[in-house]
Amino acid sequence: MALAIGIVGLPNVGKSTLFNALTKKSVPAENFPFCTIDPSVGVVAVPDERLGVLSRLSDTAKTIPAAVEFVDIAGLVKGASTGEGLGNKFLSNIREVDAIAEVIRVFDDPDVVHVNGAVDPLDDIEVINLELILADLQTVTKRLSNMEKEVRGGDKDAIIEQEVLKKVEQALTAGKLANSLDLDEKEVLAIKQLNLLTMKPFLYVLNKKSDGKNIEDDRYQRLMDFFESTNSKWVEVDASVENELKDVSDDDKDEFRREFGVLESGINNLIRKGYELLNLITYFTTGKEETRAWTILRDSTAPVAGMAIHTDFKDKFIRAEIISYDKLVEAGTMATAREKGWARTEGKEYIVQDGDVIEFRI
Repeated sequence: MALAIGIVGLPNVGKSTLFNALTKKSVPAENFPFCTIDPSVGVVAVPDERLGVLSRLSDTAKTIPAAVEFVDIAGLVKGASTGEGLGNKFLSNIREVDAIAEVIRVFDDPDVVHVNGAVDPLDDIEVINLELILADLQTVTKRLSNMEKEVRGGDKDAIIEQEVLKKVEQALTAGKLANSLDLDEKEVLAIKQLNLLTMKPFLYVLNKKSDGKNIEDDRYQRLMDFFESTNSKWVEVDASVENELKDVSDDDKDEFRREFGVLESGINNLIRKGYELLNLITYFTTGKEETRAWTILRDSTAPVAGMAIHTDFKDKFIRAEIISYDKLVEAGTMATAREKGWARTEGKEYIVQDGDVIEFRI
């Protein structure tokens, strides 16, 4: 399932450095605006200890993790919605991703120039979000003006779409993201074709420094208050340290982390949060030849989940043998799990759960 998260932010906040750490792929990360002009794409393995356990349990020959795609997008500046800087390119690149990881600088460092002259995380968020809101407002206003004929003609779908767009227009005009609206499934579907930027899920990535230069005054408190009031998802990461560690062997990483004072991998947390942001879960297949983590949308039925392996699985699906990861590990082998009655047969209506180990019957 090819779903992508776009890494966005103002220039010089650490976007490309973070992308390098995420993907171990070299992209420009110089200390000046617009060094990343074309989006770079990296496919990143989702950290999951369960995969290694299953692989050892099955003594498998090949292990394949779940993955999520990250896209490094050119830095935004105020006025992007009207074409300032690389605004048009920036906005079109965001339109192509499924979720937004907004990198926010939360450290003071005179050697790293801030595009607005001073570090204020909440102000940075407001600049970026306002440009996305203004771009969406243009899209919504244009669509509303172009659909009057359809509405006057009594087109039921157009009437529903118009009602939803008026709600969205009101929210955007008030400076709110479209995803802050409590729209039902039918309403979301009615405006899906517009691919609004602020309808996408957001994750705020706070780029901090392990050397103690992080802001801890009222700027940080206002940021936390904003997250709480908007029920926003956020994660902390030291992009610089994670980038330095990207080529260090796993055996040495813990020692280096202790030296840097960064004991937990912010990158792993970011990847997991991004996976959750896209509403994804993982199920597993395991055997002698291969143990693999498969990515599906939450609440997928067994036939739909099978499509991750092959599209034919949906139409040819008969049943699936399913056991939870925990029960399989407790049993030690699939044969033992079957003897204990922990492996069960499920049909087409079964909703696959995160951590299910599945064998499809077609």
